[in-house]
Amino acid sequence: MIYSVRGKLIYAQGETAVIECAGVGYECRTSFMTQQAIAGKEEVMLYTHLAVREDAVELFGFYTKEELESFRMLIGVSGVGPKAALSILSSCTPSQFALAVATGDSSAFTKVKGIGAKTAQRIVLELKDKVAKGNKISVRGEAAAVSPVMNDSLQEAITALVVLGYSESEASAAIAKLDTSLSTEELIKKALMSLAKFR
Repeated sequence: MIYSVRGKLIYAQGETAVIECAGVGYECRTSFMTQQAIAGKEEVMLYTHLAVREDAVELFGFYTKEELESFRMLIGVSGVGPKAALSILSSCTPSQFALAVATGDSSAFTKVKGIGAKTAQRIVLELKDKVAKGNKISVRGEAAAVSPVMNDSLQEAITALVVLGYSESEASAAIAKLDTSLSTEELIKKALMSLAKFR
């Protein structure tokens, strides 16, 4: 398994990035988010996933471990292939992806080209427990890049919890268990009570 590639960025366009390592150019399929992150850089490192099929061997590369983890979770869902997973990760950050899953917001995925309602619901159904339980996707010091489809109260509550020192995945999971019609203050208070039990 190829864990990562580091070297000179010799090509980056669309969903492709080529990194030269020790004279060999590794072609990686990437997301729009990764393309944005590596734009203008001379040397980069991508975390990789090698997909081996009967008709092809493809290397997928991502700028962060969180994005790679999101990709692996997505392709583990029945009916979601690498192309669909890249499309989803091109339209949202790992934290936005985790938030949509944790709160059961399948509509966030139906906005992605090629993702129908049934597939979106399957993504939420199969990944909700994984995202809520294990902190599989964390946010590196971000103040909370929350999903634009969430209402203001949820966004503010999650942001407040992150500011208080919780990771976004912890905050998202705690908020996901609450009544979304509650006010921001009530959401924060109840979420803090829930989170305190595990610390």
